[in-house]
Amino acid sequence: MSQNQHVTVLLTEGVAALNVNPDGTYIDATFGRGGHSRAILDKLGSAGRLIALDRDPAAITAGQSISDQRFTLVHEHFSRLSDVLDRLKVRWVDGVLLDLGVSSPQLDTPERGMSFRFDAPLDMRMDTTQGETAAEFLARGSQLEIGKVIKDYGEERFAHAIAKAIVATRAEHGISRTGQLATLVAQVVRTREPGQHPATRTFQALRIYVNRELEELSLSLPAAIARLAPGGRLAVISFHSLEDRIVKQVLRLAASPPQPPKGVPIRAVDLPSATLRLIGKPIFPGEIEVAKNPRSRSAVLRIAEKLGQ
Repeated sequence: MSQNQHVTVLLTEGVAALNVNPDGTYIDATFGRGGHSRAILDKLGSAGRLIALDRDPAAITAGQSISDQRFTLVHEHFSRLSDVLDRLKVRWVDGVLLDLGVSSPQLDTPERGMSFRFDAPLDMRMDTTQGETAAEFLARGSQLEIGKVIKDYGEERFAHAIAKAIVATRAEHGISRTGQLATLVAQVVRTREPGQHPATRTFQALRIYVNRELEELSLSLPAAIARLAPGGRLAVISFHSLEDRIVKQVLRLAASPPQPPKGVPIRAVDLPSATLRLIGKPIFPGEIEVAKNPRSRSAVLRIAEKLGQ
């Protein structure tokens, strides 16, 4: 799949989840290559507005092809969603969409260093204008720190052995390329799920760590919920269990009325109400979508609606 063939996962379902009001204001917090944004714009009327965010400069460049007065594209991390709205003088929005997947151009552009399929500089940053690269982290991290990252973010059972090999190898000639790392991990990990490269979990872990993906998600969800107008929708597409666990916990907590301390005499009518209500069951890609786009197979869409008058 080339850069021009990025396929948006759960495109129809993700946009339908927002229940778009033609005159509403919406946020596509992860623009990518604009699949969801274009579909949202198609549903908006002349008074509608769409604000899109992305931290990848290449995504911002791609988004410049959309010439629409209703559309605003901002180079920013989605955890800064509330700050962006403040700058744009927007108080409330009618829907927020988060697609947490890595885009095909990010995976398929060798110099981004996110894939073990190419031998390239070990970068992995989504925002290539700032931050520490994966190579820089592997050069300075302790064996304990590297092992913890690989175990916690990659759920890799061979994390300790991989970290030990990384530290031993870097002492001799450093680790600066994806090919080096993939080969090293393959030598350590002798068994792996059928069809999965031995370095899959390690590469995932380093990408998540370098980009602070879970921290970004944990910060963005409360911000999105806070800026939703009553009746507004939050739709989140996750791609692995670590992300989905955070989404599920945040949405469930917001959909549960706060409980007073035990023994405090408070009438049920006086208890604060829940912030959200969950909409339907989680949505997964169908067989046809997975067949056309195998990268969609792990996706799950969760939807919630803001309560209040």
